[in-house]
Amino acid sequence: MSNISPNAFVHPEAKIGEDVTIEAFAYIDRNVEIGNGCHIHPHVSILSGARIGNNNSFYDGCIIAATPQDFRWKGEDSFVVIGDNNTIREHVIINRSIYKEGKTSIGNETFVMAQSHISHDSEIGNSVVIGNSVKIAGSCKVSDNCIISSAALIHEKCEVGPWVLVKGGCRVNGHVPPFVIVAHNPISYFGVNAFIMRRAGFKDEIIDDIAKCYRHIYQSSTSPFNAILRVKADVDQGTERDAIVDFVENHNFKIAALTDKS
Repeated sequence: MSNISPNAFVHPEAKIGEDVTIEAFAYIDRNVEIGNGCHIHPHVSILSGARIGNNNSFYDGCIIAATPQDFRWKGEDSFVVIGDNNTIREHVIINRSIYKEGKTSIGNETFVMAQSHISHDSEIGNSVVIGNSVKIAGSCKVSDNCIISSAALIHEKCEVGPWVLVKGGCRVNGHVPPFVIVAHNPISYFGVNAFIMRRAGFKDEIIDDIAKCYRHIYQSSTSPFNAILRVKADVDQGTERDAIVDFVENHNFKIAALTDKS
């Protein structure tokens, strides 16, 4: 049985799961689906097009499925799709897609800190941490297990590969390959995300191979094409090496966008 405050507004067409808490002054719009075990704190607005899984927490003042801040949107019905076990903190705004039946999505086990903004059609993966006041523009992708530190900006249509740490205040204006730390403005390669990866169980030999890949890419003063040839010749094939090669080959990767500052 759900616990819904009499001072909350829940549209009669909204679909609410079991054991959901909706506190005073929350607003739940039509065309909303909320799964089991969610907690909606005061002054949260969950608007038309929200599709929310189980055991999510939404803190005071956040707005889910806000209409897009994009002139291309002409009123089409679209969605925000949120998985399970996520925490969305105070005053976060998540915009729905600008395309008919399109979606902005968040996976599972992700933590979005206060005053962050996730724009239309962006895709946030699983086990991502998004720091305070992060701004993610439209049609971006943040892959699994990333940490986007406070006040970082991610420009439109940029992709951040898995296991990336973006340091605070960075302006991400290009694609960021897997397993790295990036820092500074303009954004720069700052090394391999070894500390977090070791805590997650990556073996030292795998981290060493990743570091070897990026020495060829960032420290050999050659083109991306030649750097990848060197990686393929020098590093044994494996899941992580292949992920790096695929990312560089398929993302119009430019070395100048991320130069070695370490």
